[in-house]
Amino acid sequence: MMMISTKGRYALRFLVDIAEHQGDGFVPLKDVAARQEISEKYLEIVVKELVRGGLLTALRGRGGGYRLSRAPEEYGAKSIIELMEGPLVPVACLEPGRGACPRSGDCRTLPLWQGLDEVISDYLARFTLRDLCGETPRPAPLRAKKYD
Repeated sequence: MMMISTKGRYALRFLVDIAEHQGDGFVPLKDVAARQEISEKYLEIVVKELVRGGLLTALRGRGGGYRLSRAPEEYGAKSIIELMEGPLVPVACLEPGRGACPRSGDCRTLPLWQGLDEVISDYLARFTLRDLCGETPRPAPLRAKKYD
């Protein structure tokens, strides 16, 4: 089962919170932790990866904290989750950089997994931090096709 870990979920929550509160300057980690009810220690681990990935700018000392490196609409939910989780593929044979499966030519289920991968990717790519902040209308959800 493909599940997004707490690290991926908390990264999104942290970035949304920063986007909503950075109008006054750098946002202290402790403030986000309190608002989001997430352990400061765990958030420090998440934030370190977000800074390393170039999504956040950090300022130490008095008045310090975190700010987004870019505008909220420039952050895709898919890229944030992939930074924290790695590739979001439903099966190992679709992982980027992995050689072709020796059974791919005969695999009857490969089109199913490729389609699921496309749906997941397309759906997540439709959301930005701005969408998650509620500053603009959210994209309409994808509609499932009905098969008889």
